[in-house]
Amino acid sequence: MLPTRTQLSQAWPLASRVDEDGRLQLGGCDALELAREFGTPAYIVVEDDLRARAQTFVEAFRARTKNFDVLFASKAFPCTAVYRVLASEGLACDVASGGELALALRGGFDPARIYMHGNAKSVDELRQARAAGVGHIVIDNADEIERLEAVVGDGDPQPVLLRVTPDVRGMTDDKISTGQADSKFGFSMPDAPAAIARAEASAALDLAGLHIHIGSQILELDPFRRAIEAIATLGDFGTYNLGGGLGVAYTAEQEPPRIADYVAAKVQTAERVLGPGKRLLEEPGRALVANSTVTLYTVQSVKRNVSTWVAVDGGMSDNLRPMLYGAVYEAQIADRFTHSGTGGGGTPSRLAGKHCESGDVIVRDVELADPRVGDVVVTPATGAYGHAMANNYNGVPRPPVVFVANGDARLVVRRETYDDLAARDVDA
Repeated sequence: MLPTRTQLSQAWPLASRVDEDGRLQLGGCDALELAREFGTPAYIVVEDDLRARAQTFVEAFRARTKNFDVLFASKAFPCTAVYRVLASEGLACDVASGGELALALRGGFDPARIYMHGNAKSVDELRQARAAGVGHIVIDNADEIERLEAVVGDGDPQPVLLRVTPDVRGMTDDKISTGQADSKFGFSMPDAPAAIARAEASAALDLAGLHIHIGSQILELDPFRRAIEAIATLGDFGTYNLGGGLGVAYTAEQEPPRIADYVAAKVQTAERVLGPGKRLLEEPGRALVANSTVTLYTVQSVKRNVSTWVAVDGGMSDNLRPMLYGAVYEAQIADRFTHSGTGGGGTPSRLAGKHCESGDVIVRDVELADPRVGDVVVTPATGAYGHAMANNYNGVPRPPVVFVANGDARLVVRRETYDDLAARDVDA
């Protein structure tokens, strides 16, 4: 049992620990040694955490229904190695672009178990999906019905789901809320009946059922129930994709529902209002990958004015979420942990990035143990949308992705180089 002062919150990967010397261990590997070997910033993925959460989702559904599938919502972490792990755990896959489809296929997913989403799919992406043999395409709007019919032509009908916006939202940031009536995603409830009738009448489409998704990082269960209840009025279908959206712990204070309770709420509501025996699909993304991963940084400067600014060698190029919608994180110095990473025994600090924006602050309020230049700082829960949203602002190369398991570390995505930044240049 760890001393109270070094107890890790549930934001950290499963089985992470602080050893007797006060150093963070991830998948049996020392965080400082990982920083030395792979440099910083770096995404460190605890492979056993990925596998455990995938298994938990599958087992939770299996305990409640025989007719289900769990889809990796791969926009959260579109990395070939992550696709491979989750494919090996028996998951299906959700993709939201032609690029994600290409990566999912490269990662070993059976195309028949891939679902293609997106509110603005191009003709090329629809053709790519058809050529690959994608199992289902999720139709988002009336224009897409026409576009897909033209792509299918006289070929075999394409199995589809129709995305419906149920006019339900959970308590989450506006930028990641998708279930409200005024949304760029899906058919509104008033428009859904006509869209369903049109899809059912189309010789090019095989309507399997409906899809809903109300948003992301939702920490309450009632909105999921209300969304399922809303679409029960639209008819009787064999398949219902209930989306994802389960929130995760980014800090010690956050208490997301247990996966088992979340799954039970959805399955029980579906059986009550949609009827028994329906095929139920679930699309976890963040809840699968967020807590599997930490990001390592190196402190470059410590500046004290009104606040204490601890500046590191990354920032909004490797974690855009704090700048995009005010996401809150923990942070720790890898060999000097404070109580839970949120307060007690440390220096009140602002963990700042290196980019030329005042808003480039990774954690606005955090207590760090006597921060000094050269320290390795760790932020947990960066598996969802860290690598996915990484960018080259200020010409900064994107970080590597490193898998750790059983005391071994392996590079699965190398760090970008300056040559990579110019790789797409076309010489005159």
